[in-house]
Amino acid sequence: MAGRLQPVLAGVVTALVGFASSFTVVLAGLRAAGASATQAASGLLVLSVGAGLCAVWLGLRHRLPLSIAWSTPGAALLVATGPVAGGWPVAVGAFLVSGLLIVATGLLPTLGRAVAAIPKPVAGAMLAGVLLPLCTAPVRALVEVPRLAVPVLLCWLLLHRFARRWAVPGALVAAAVAIALTSSGGGGNGGMRPVIELTAPQLSLPALVGLALPLFLVTMAAQNVPGTAVLVGYGYRPPLGSVLRTTGLASVAAAPAGGHAVNLAAITAALAAGPDAHPDPDRRWIASVTAGVGLALLGLGAGAATTLAGWAPPLLVEAVAGLALIGALATALTSALADPSTREAAVVTLVITASGVPLAAFWGLAVGCLMLLLFPTPPPGPTPLSDSAVDHEVRRVASAFRTR
Repeated sequence: MAGRLQPVLAGVVTALVGFASSFTVVLAGLRAAGASATQAASGLLVLSVGAGLCAVWLGLRHRLPLSIAWSTPGAALLVATGPVAGGWPVAVGAFLVSGLLIVATGLLPTLGRAVAAIPKPVAGAMLAGVLLPLCTAPVRALVEVPRLAVPVLLCWLLLHRFARRWAVPGALVAAAVAIALTSSGGGGNGGMRPVIELTAPQLSLPALVGLALPLFLVTMAAQNVPGTAVLVGYGYRPPLGSVLRTTGLASVAAAPAGGHAVNLAAITAALAAGPDAHPDPDRRWIASVTAGVGLALLGLGAGAATTLAGWAPPLLVEAVAGLALIGALATALTSALADPSTREAAVVTLVITASGVPLAAFWGLAVGCLMLLLFPTPPPGPTPLSDSAVDHEVRRVASAFRTR
């Protein structure tokens, strides 16, 4: 009996952690792109239900633990980009185009290879530049709203030390308690019931270049590619084409209701694909299907989540979102700066992307790739010996002299 319940419980945990750890990032991103409270709640709802349905469909079809989520780095990109010229309808148009590009990647392997050909240090630096402004929000919150921020950060630190998986959900609970104790409850604009508000998408060239293309690239590079790598690491061969077509169509369908992107999970993928989900790898798909059902049900509470976020100072919402992204920032920085020969190009990409100038993510990616073309990697020099290797070499030479 315990063996049958294990993947179900793992799926419940995956859904709870996935939703609670990053829904504030989604709300902050949608609001930054111009959505009203009701439109942001609608976006969160359709993203949750869309990702949940995709997880159920793909898990039942392929019998693999294919966890699906919204694009957390994509939402961080929306925060970094800020309001789009032309308003919310133009942002919705960018979401729609980004979803179509994901579908095209699933249909055309050549396009997928082109995305994969983006140098890893530049892609990592672009993602780090997108995440960096949001990850500084906890520090700013400590200065501007210390009464609310201090308990949130203390809770996060304690759980990060003793129960890391629950650190961000715990910080969210601490924020909710702090808000309930200090707020009059008049700041929320959204309703408590589930609501879908449709917006007719509009297209503009600046939004396509400055938002749709970076959103597509960030979603592919920071969600679909690492999500695939997690599954491969656990011995699975995920059907990437099928995943991209399914999640891309879900993104297209969610866009008019405010959803920015649905994709393969990266952060929570290991919860359903690892041995904690079930000792038998052939039974772990039950965890991802359960997580899909749980995420869809949690999405029905999007209105309540948005109302809670509306009661809080915006900076506190961004602070919780920033805590959720610290691990992703660390991974992105490691990827960007690991190779000394490409480090300068990566740093330039990061600085431009984090600068906040118009089309920052696009220009950061373009300039970083251009630097790698103009300043190719020098041929590797002799590998320096480590201290132990030097000691070994000294002893070898000394021994040779003694034998003489």
